[in-house]
Amino acid sequence: MTNLLVPLSDSHDGNQSDHQKIRFSNVVVTGTRNYFSGRKWQTIDIQAASCLKLPKWLEYTFAYFGVLACQGDPIFWVSIHRYHHKYVDSDNDTHSPINGFWFSYAGWFFDNGYIVEKYRERKNVEDLKRQTFYRFLQKTYVCHSLGCGVLLYAWGGFAYLVWGMGVRIVWVYHITSLVNSVGHIWGNQAWNTGDLSKNNWWLGVLLFGEGWHNNHHAFEYSARYGLEWWQIDVTWYVIRCLEAVGLATNIKVPTDAEKVKKSFVISNNTF
Repeated sequence: MTNLLVPLSDSHDGNQSDHQKIRFSNVVVTGTRNYFSGRKWQTIDIQAASCLKLPKWLEYTFAYFGVLACQGDPIFWVSIHRYHHKYVDSDNDTHSPINGFWFSYAGWFFDNGYIVEKYRERKNVEDLKRQTFYRFLQKTYVCHSLGCGVLLYAWGGFAYLVWGMGVRIVWVYHITSLVNSVGHIWGNQAWNTGDLSKNNWWLGVLLFGEGWHNNHHAFEYSARYGLEWWQIDVTWYVIRCLEAVGLATNIKVPTDAEKVKKSFVISNNTF
């Protein structure tokens, strides 16, 4: 099988070393994983930080809608996301394409044994474990999706069940999978993150801003993923609306100084 070389970036080829490239075949992506040489680790690398503050009732409402996506309870999902940022594109990453495109797309999520063995105790979400609501969702996780299905069927019959559960859930699964796989393979890098994360314009449009994935990995604490005026970020527009009515506060975005530190020119001159 002939392997196709997938470059880390379309616009910074001269700034990127060979160890930041992966080889893509029909099944497995492999490559040397010396991604973090020379990188100075900060607290933000260890735990994805809160990017804004919402009233608890609104935070819990959004979290509950997240449960209905059938991708795990908030304690599970936040833990997986924080581990992903801590070990991004290394052997300990939860869903990196270095373990294969299919693995990063969906395989990791459906391999319960892999997740349980690798992250059994979930020690990185103590802030959520202390909250009664999140513990409740963890213990009753399955009941909420089943209840949603029953209500949809009672309301509109089989058609409502198919569209409100089947089609919706499958669509959201593919959306999430595109971020975890394509978001670390195809696109370009605007920032020196030391990983494989990419900005991909069509993912940015399709995923309401999630496709600006290199921006996200560069500034994990930022509520805004589309950092340029032309980078469509629907989620950011919603956040600004919440801010306008006083529901979103302490909104974090990267400063000019922080952007300079992540730029390729500055990073290459500081090794």
